[in-house]
Amino acid sequence: MVSPSRLPYLLRLVDAFTANRTQVEETISSSLDNWRLDRLSVMDRGILRLGTTEILFLDDLPGKVAIQEAVRLAERYGGTDSPRFVNGVLDAVYRASGNR
Repeated sequence: MVSPSRLPYLLRLVDAFTANRTQVEETISSSLDNWRLDRLSVMDRGILRLGTTEILFLDDLPGKVAIQEAVRLAERYGGTDSPRFVNGVLDAVYRASGNR
């Protein structure tokens, strides 16, 4: 169940992803070393999409916070290697976005 107080943020996130899906997925793909987006687990792919959308399109959320939250999701819902993998990919996305 989603807290009503979180709903506006979640709607903003979904809207940002929907409007920019191609760019989000191209950005993730360019940050993957020897992997293709369609080969990732559904959970890791979803977490990377959320984190990348936050980094690229939600300016009021610091990129490092987006990465930290994505890693937490990966720890809770991903596989054994998911947290480290998500951290590495999103860090590359963050650096490529021009944020330091």
